[in-house]
Amino acid sequence: MNGTAHAAIGAAAGFVVANTVNASATGTLLFVGLGGIAGLIPDLDIDGKLRGKITLSHKVIRAAAQIIGILMIFYSFYEGSSKEKWLGIAIGLGINVVASLIKQKHMLTITGIAVLVGGISLHELWLILLGVYIIIASIVSHRSYTHSIVGVIFFGVIASKLELSLKMDGVFYTCLLGYISHLIADLKILPFNKRGVKLFLPFSSKEW
Repeated sequence: MNGTAHAAIGAAAGFVVANTVNASATGTLLFVGLGGIAGLIPDLDIDGKLRGKITLSHKVIRAAAQIIGILMIFYSFYEGSSKEKWLGIAIGLGINVVASLIKQKHMLTITGIAVLVGGISLHELWLILLGVYIIIASIVSHRSYTHSIVGVIFFGVIASKLELSLKMDGVFYTCLLGYISHLIADLKILPFNKRGVKLFLPFSSKEW
Protein backbone atom coordinates (compact mmCIF):
# COMPACT_ATOMS: atom_id res chain seq x y z
CA MET A 1 0.00 0.00 0.00
CA ASN A 2 1.30 3.47 -0.84
CA GLY A 3 2.03 6.29 1.59
CA THR A 4 -1.05 8.33 0.73
CA ALA A 5 -3.36 5.44 1.62
CA HIS A 6 -1.51 4.75 4.88
CA ALA A 7 -1.73 8.43 5.85
CA ALA A 8 -5.45 8.53 5.01
CA ILE A 9 -6.22 5.45 7.13
CA GLY A 10 -4.16 6.84 10.04
CA ALA A 11 -5.94 10.19 9.75
CA ALA A 12 -9.29 8.38 9.85
CA ALA A 13 -8.20 6.63 13.04
CA GLY A 14 -7.34 10.02 14.51
CA PHE A 15 -10.79 11.34 13.56
CA VAL A 16 -12.48 8.40 15.29
CA VAL A 17 -10.48 8.98 18.48
CA ALA A 18 -11.25 12.72 18.35
CA ASN A 19 -14.97 11.98 18.25
CA THR A 20 -14.66 9.39 21.00
CA VAL A 21 -13.03 11.85 23.40
CA ASN A 22 -15.25 14.75 22.23
CA ALA A 23 -12.28 16.80 21.13
CA SER A 24 -12.66 20.41 20.05
CA ALA A 25 -12.28 21.44 16.40
CA THR A 26 -8.61 22.28 17.03
CA GLY A 27 -8.10 19.01 18.89
CA THR A 28 -9.74 17.08 16.06
CA LEU A 29 -7.33 18.63 13.54
CA LEU A 30 -4.42 17.70 15.79
CA PHE A 31 -5.62 14.10 16.13
CA VAL A 32 -6.20 13.77 12.39
CA GLY A 33 -2.69 15.09 11.72
CA LEU A 34 -1.08 12.85 14.34
CA GLY A 35 -2.96 9.84 13.02
CA GLY A 36 -1.79 10.55 9.49
CA ILE A 37 1.83 10.86 10.59
CA ALA A 38 1.63 7.74 12.77
CA GLY A 39 0.23 5.89 9.77
CA LEU A 40 3.43 6.67 7.87
CA ILE A 41 5.95 6.11 10.69
CA PRO A 42 6.56 2.37 10.08
CA ASP A 43 7.78 3.16 6.56
CA LEU A 44 10.68 5.26 7.84
CA ASP A 45 12.67 2.12 7.09
CA ILE A 46 12.41 2.88 3.37
CA ASP A 47 12.50 6.01 1.20
CA GLY A 48 8.96 7.35 1.15
CA LYS A 49 6.70 10.32 1.81
CA LEU A 50 7.53 10.88 5.50
CA ARG A 51 11.22 10.02 5.22
CA GLY A 52 11.57 12.55 2.40
CA LYS A 53 9.81 15.22 4.47
CA ILE A 54 11.93 14.96 7.61
CA THR A 55 15.36 14.64 6.00
CA LEU A 56 17.39 17.18 4.07
CA SER A 57 18.83 16.26 0.71
CA HIS A 58 22.17 14.50 1.14
CA LYS A 59 23.49 16.75 -1.63
CA VAL A 60 23.01 19.84 0.57
CA ILE A 61 24.84 18.29 3.53
CA ARG A 62 27.57 16.89 1.30
CA ALA A 63 28.13 20.24 -0.42
CA ALA A 64 28.26 22.10 2.91
CA ALA A 65 30.78 19.63 4.34
CA GLN A 66 32.94 19.82 1.22
CA ILE A 67 32.98 23.63 1.34
CA ILE A 68 34.04 23.49 5.00
CA GLY A 69 36.79 21.02 4.10
CA ILE A 70 38.08 23.20 1.26
CA LEU A 71 38.05 26.32 3.44
CA MET A 72 40.00 24.45 6.13
CA ILE A 73 42.61 23.40 3.58
CA PHE A 74 43.11 26.97 2.31
CA TYR A 75 43.11 28.48 5.80
CA SER A 76 45.63 25.94 7.09
CA PHE A 77 47.88 26.41 4.08
CA TYR A 78 48.04 30.22 4.35
CA GLU A 79 47.65 30.79 8.10
CA GLY A 80 48.90 27.70 9.91
CA SER A 81 52.38 27.01 11.22
CA SER A 82 54.39 24.18 9.70
CA LYS A 83 52.77 21.48 11.84
CA GLU A 84 49.29 23.05 11.88
CA LYS A 85 49.40 23.52 8.10
CA TRP A 86 49.74 19.83 7.27
CA LEU A 87 47.37 18.74 10.01
CA GLY A 88 44.72 21.19 8.82
CA ILE A 89 45.18 20.12 5.20
CA ALA A 90 44.86 16.45 6.22
CA ILE A 91 41.68 17.15 8.19
CA GLY A 92 40.24 19.18 5.31
CA LEU A 93 40.96 16.37 2.85
CA GLY A 94 39.46 13.88 5.32
CA ILE A 95 36.25 15.93 5.56
CA ASN A 96 35.97 15.96 1.77
CA VAL A 97 36.50 12.20 1.53
CA VAL A 98 33.86 11.49 4.20
CA ALA A 99 31.45 14.01 2.64
CA SER A 100 31.75 12.30 -0.75
CA LEU A 101 30.52 9.07 0.86
CA ILE A 102 27.32 10.60 2.25
CA LYS A 103 24.23 9.14 0.56
CA GLN A 104 20.53 9.89 1.01
CA LYS A 105 20.10 6.74 3.10
CA HIS A 106 22.51 8.20 5.68
CA MET A 107 20.36 11.29 6.14
CA LEU A 108 17.74 9.52 8.25
CA THR A 109 20.44 8.37 10.68
CA ILE A 110 21.73 11.95 10.89
CA THR A 111 18.14 13.17 11.43
CA GLY A 112 17.61 10.61 14.20
CA ILE A 113 20.77 11.75 15.96
CA ALA A 114 19.61 15.38 15.68
CA VAL A 115 16.19 14.50 17.14
CA LEU A 116 17.89 12.56 19.96
CA VAL A 117 20.15 15.50 20.80
CA GLY A 118 17.15 17.85 20.62
CA GLY A 119 15.21 15.65 23.02
CA ILE A 120 18.10 15.60 25.48
CA SER A 121 18.43 19.39 25.26
CA LEU A 122 14.70 19.93 25.81
CA HIS A 123 14.43 17.17 28.45
CA GLU A 124 11.62 15.53 26.46
CA LEU A 125 11.64 11.74 26.82
CA TRP A 126 9.27 11.16 23.89
CA LEU A 127 11.61 13.09 21.59
CA ILE A 128 14.64 11.13 22.84
CA LEU A 129 12.84 7.84 22.18
CA LEU A 130 11.68 9.06 18.77
CA GLY A 131 15.30 9.85 17.90
CA VAL A 132 16.29 6.30 18.87
CA TYR A 133 13.39 4.93 16.80
CA ILE A 134 14.45 6.94 13.73
CA ILE A 135 18.06 5.76 14.04
CA ILE A 136 16.89 2.14 14.28
CA ALA A 137 14.54 2.60 11.30
CA SER A 138 17.45 3.92 9.22
CA ILE A 139 19.42 0.72 9.85
CA VAL A 140 16.91 -2.16 9.69
CA SER A 141 15.52 -3.67 6.49
CA HIS A 142 12.09 -2.74 5.14
CA ARG A 143 9.03 -4.36 6.74
CA SER A 144 11.03 -5.84 9.58
CA TYR A 145 11.21 -4.41 13.11
CA THR A 146 9.22 -1.24 12.42
CA HIS A 147 6.44 -3.51 11.12
CA SER A 148 6.47 -5.87 14.11
CA ILE A 149 4.85 -6.09 17.54
CA VAL A 150 8.18 -4.90 18.98
CA GLY A 151 7.81 -1.77 16.84
CA VAL A 152 4.23 -1.28 18.03
CA ILE A 153 5.29 -1.52 21.69
CA PHE A 154 8.23 0.86 21.21
CA PHE A 155 6.08 3.41 19.38
CA GLY A 156 3.36 2.96 21.99
CA VAL A 157 5.84 4.05 24.68
CA ILE A 158 6.73 7.10 22.57
CA ALA A 159 3.03 7.91 22.15
CA SER A 160 2.35 7.59 25.88
CA LYS A 161 5.20 9.98 26.71
CA LEU A 162 3.95 12.41 24.04
CA GLU A 163 0.47 12.37 25.61
CA LEU A 164 1.99 13.13 29.02
CA SER A 165 3.96 16.00 27.51
CA LEU A 166 0.95 17.48 25.66
CA LYS A 167 -1.44 16.72 28.57
CA MET A 168 -4.18 15.81 26.09
CA ASP A 169 -6.28 12.65 26.35
CA GLY A 170 -6.53 10.70 23.12
CA VAL A 171 -3.02 11.38 21.78
CA PHE A 172 -1.80 7.93 22.82
CA TYR A 173 -4.68 6.07 21.16
CA THR A 174 -4.49 8.22 18.03
CA CYS A 175 -0.80 7.51 17.52
CA LEU A 176 -1.08 3.84 18.42
CA LEU A 177 -4.11 3.18 16.19
CA GLY A 178 -2.51 5.09 13.32
CA TYR A 179 0.62 2.98 13.65
CA ILE A 180 -1.26 -0.32 13.93
CA SER A 181 -3.44 0.59 10.94
CA HIS A 182 -0.27 0.66 8.82
CA LEU A 183 0.67 -2.89 9.84
CA ILE A 184 -2.87 -4.17 9.20
CA ALA A 185 -2.91 -2.57 5.75
CA ASP A 186 0.40 -4.28 4.92
CA LEU A 187 -0.73 -7.78 5.92
CA LYS A 188 -0.19 -10.53 3.37
CA ILE A 189 -3.81 -11.70 3.67
CA LEU A 190 -4.92 -8.60 1.76
CA PRO A 191 -5.02 -9.33 -2.00
CA PHE A 192 -3.03 -6.25 -3.06
CA ASN A 193 0.01 -7.13 -0.89
CA LYS A 194 2.59 -9.49 -2.38
CA ARG A 195 4.65 -9.25 0.82
CA GLY A 196 3.48 -9.29 4.40
CA VAL A 197 4.94 -8.10 7.69
CA LYS A 198 7.15 -10.00 10.13
CA LEU A 199 4.98 -9.40 13.18
CA PHE A 200 6.85 -11.62 15.61
CA LEU A 201 10.47 -10.58 15.07
CA PRO A 202 12.95 -11.45 16.50
CA PHE A 203 11.29 -14.75 17.43
CA SER A 204 9.93 -15.55 13.97
CA SER A 205 10.65 -14.19 10.49
CA LYS A 206 7.41 -15.55 9.04
CA GLU A 207 5.45 -12.99 7.01
CA TRP A 208 1.80 -12.45 7.89
